[in-house]
Amino acid sequence: MAEANLGEALKAFLDKSRIKSGVKALQIKDAWEQIMGKTVAKYTDKIQVVNKTLFVNTSVGPLKQELSYQKKTIIERVNELIGPGTIEEVVIR
Repeated sequence: MAEANLGEALKAFLDKSRIKSGVKALQIKDAWEQIMGKTVAKYTDKIQVVNKTLFVNTSVGPLKQELSYQKKTIIERVNELIGPGTIEEVVIR
């Protein structure tokens, strides 16, 4: 039997598990201020990842519009920080 360290075993488990998107969402939520800045992080809530789609909620109308214009940038920043192919689409609600 081949030996693997705990980190490798957890990574292999998460890659095959259905909770992978939940873990990615937590990583994105933890890094959201770093990704988008303090002001955006302050006025956004409920960040979800479903099938490589990032859902971001905000109740501030002008911020919704601004985030809609920045979808490509958000995808690039998230994928750069969390890992390639993590997010393919962004939905602002």
